[in-house]
Amino acid sequence: MPEIAIRSEKLTRNFGTVQAVKSLTLEVPAGIVFGFLGPNGAGKTTTIRLLLGLLEPTSGRAHVMGLDTKTQANEIRERTGALLEPAGLYERLSAEDNLDFFGRIWRLSAGGRQARIKELLTHLDLWERRKEIAGTWSRGMKQKLAVARALLHRPSLVFLDEPTAGLDPMAAAALREDLAALAAREGVTVFLTTHNLIEAERLCGQVAVIRQGELMAVGHPNELRAKSGGPQAAIAGYGFNEEMLALLRAQPEVAAASLHHGRLLIDLKGEQEIAPLVSLVVGAGGAVEEVSKSKASLEDVFLTLMQEGK
Repeated sequence: MPEIAIRSEKLTRNFGTVQAVKSLTLEVPAGIVFGFLGPNGAGKTTTIRLLLGLLEPTSGRAHVMGLDTKTQANEIRERTGALLEPAGLYERLSAEDNLDFFGRIWRLSAGGRQARIKELLTHLDLWERRKEIAGTWSRGMKQKLAVARALLHRPSLVFLDEPTAGLDPMAAAALREDLAALAAREGVTVFLTTHNLIEAERLCGQVAVIRQGELMAVGHPNELRAKSGGPQAAIAGYGFNEEMLALLRAQPEVAAASLHHGRLLIDLKGEQEIAPLVSLVVGAGGAVEEVSKSKASLEDVFLTLMQEGK
């Protein structure tokens, strides 16, 4: 497998007057979970379909595992796995029969199919329920089975399009844990589209943010957080007012200060101590009940990027 799993150069796709993907230039390193983040309608699913060769680009080009998406689309699909919408399961078959059917499509031997099915379903905690009809399962269990289907033939690269969408928090967390464990164990590159920022922060070695088809930022989550600014402090209590905000804003270590739902929110310039600022608030008549300090979250980065240019 090449060092770069996916490379696109000015990849563009128009649907009439709508430009779904705009001149996307991107490199995805092999062997990582890569998060492709954006709100609904941002162009995430269209990008996956372009990379799988299911859609022709209007302009630009892309290579997946060194293969051209225009001329070698069949080879790309043979060497990758994909979980799109719908999940591609036969709900009248059992979980085991679903995977056996797809194993036959991939021309796996009978012994190879059974060994691989047991391996995947065991790691996904589904082995004991393999004889049950898939249509009777919860959405979370069906998504796990669909992940197993995508990994069945041991692809080097897997595309997962919003795999936890519509799941309840417990099911989504369980599937995230399974994905992280499977990706690490199998050494597969995962291209994960999502608008779930917690998911991306916990799973991804790199993320890209897309808005209205246009790439806004790419890098490790820590790199994107660093670009969004310094640490933030929150002071909860009462007695806060505009004069107190003016005092805080005048301090050299403060980049910005605001009052939100009874809490003082302070953006700091770098790694600054907040004890002097708390003392300043108390000295100005504020009653402090709780103080916290944190770095910018991936959600902060995402929301900032979504607002840029509006």
